[in-house]
Amino acid sequence: MSGKKTATATTVTHHEENEALVKVLGFWDKFSKPIIYIGSAIILAIAGYYIYKNFVKEPKELKAAETIFPAQKLFDKMANAGFNKDSVNILLNGGVLEGQPVTGLLKIQNNYSGTQAANLAAYMTGAAYLHIKEFDKAIKYLKEFNGHGATQVESRAYVMLGHAYAEKKNSDEALSYYKKGASVNPKDETFAADALLIAAAYAESLGKTKDAIDLYTQVQEKYPTNNAAVSGEIDKHLAKLGVIK
Repeated sequence: MSGKKTATATTVTHHEENEALVKVLGFWDKFSKPIIYIGSAIILAIAGYYIYKNFVKEPKELKAAETIFPAQKLFDKMANAGFNKDSVNILLNGGVLEGQPVTGLLKIQNNYSGTQAANLAAYMTGAAYLHIKEFDKAIKYLKEFNGHGATQVESRAYVMLGHAYAEKKNSDEALSYYKKGASVNPKDETFAADALLIAAAYAESLGKTKDAIDLYTQVQEKYPTNNAAVSGEIDKHLAKLGVIK
């Protein structure tokens, strides 16, 4: 960014506008809880089916599922009510919460490697680290998670990776993961559109005009009923980027 006062003022203005757009459209601040909670609920259902189908042949899966259950309950509670370091410490390392013993997610991943429970633990671990701003650890565990075709969960993991890289000022990786979050399941009109809008606003804040225009336009063309498209909010940002309709 330029050191000139005029350029700096313009940059600050654009940054503030993009932050406002993020809040208006309900991006990370508004949707962080449902992004994580919905993802957990979906992967839990998949894990449950897998265990039901294979528990006779795979007793390790059943034991792992039983072991992770208290941590799942704690995670879902935090996904709704908010994450704090004390609860995250119990979630990750184990302990007792409200009289209920909780086996830590890190131990579950170590003891039950290769199970669906360990895979779910990686997702929850990455999400927890993201919320307490330990971004390198968030990236490590979110990358270990495998959605196994559960596109809604995979999309959310990619968006969380984007946030982690954005916080680390690694803009290329951040933008790449935001785009991945949108591309996993384009038929998911709500989340795919939101992921594209996150990517567009982020690209705009970086001064990547071409990328921002392309991403905003994709939302309008692919998801014309999206609130941002219907309300004219996207048109306003395209106009700022030089696209006049």
